[in-house]
Amino acid sequence: METTTDRIVTIPNAISALRLVGVPVYFWMLISEHYGWACMLMVFAGVSDYLDGWLARRLQQFSTVGEALDPIADRLYIGFTLIGLAIVDVVAWWLVVAIVARDVVMLGYLLWLRLAKQIEGVEVHYIGKVATTMLLYAFPILVLGEAVPALHDVCRAFGWAWALWGLCTYWYGAFLYLGEARTI
Repeated sequence: METTTDRIVTIPNAISALRLVGVPVYFWMLISEHYGWACMLMVFAGVSDYLDGWLARRLQQFSTVGEALDPIADRLYIGFTLIGLAIVDVVAWWLVVAIVARDVVMLGYLLWLRLAKQIEGVEVHYIGKVATTMLLYAFPILVLGEAVPALHDVCRAFGWAWALWGLCTYWYGAFLYLGEARTI
C-alpha cells in the first residue's frame, strides 16, 4: 500500500533532483550541437525517470516532493528538448507548439478545477505516462541520428514515428484527464 509522506530526503527524490540539475546541461549540449553527449544525458534522464519510480515503490519512499519533482523533470526535459531540437532545425516548430499547447490546456483546466471546485488534481493516468515515455524515446533517437550520421535516416524515421505517436497519445491522455476531471 502506498503511503505518501512529507519526507524530502529520499533516494528517489535525490535521483529526481539530479535529473533536474541535468536539464540546463542537456539543453546547452543540444544547442551547441554536442549531440553525442546530449543523447547520453537524455538516455540517463530516461533511465533515472524509471529508476526513481521503481525505487520509490521498492523502498516505500513515496513523498509529496517526489510526486511534484518527477513530472516537473519530465516536462522540463520534454520542453527544453523540443526547443533545442527546433533551434538546431531537427524538429519543426509546429511540434513544439502542439506539445506545449497540450500542457497549457491541462495546466489551465486543472488550475480552474482547483480554484472553482477546490479539487487537488486528477489521478495520473497510464496513458499520460505512456505518452511521456513515447516522447522521451523519440527525442534521444532524433538526437542519436544527429550524433551518428550513418544512422541519420533510420533514426529520423523512427524518431518522428515515436514523436508523432507520442503527440497523439499525449493529446488523447489530455482528453482522458479532462473527462475524468469533469466528472469529479
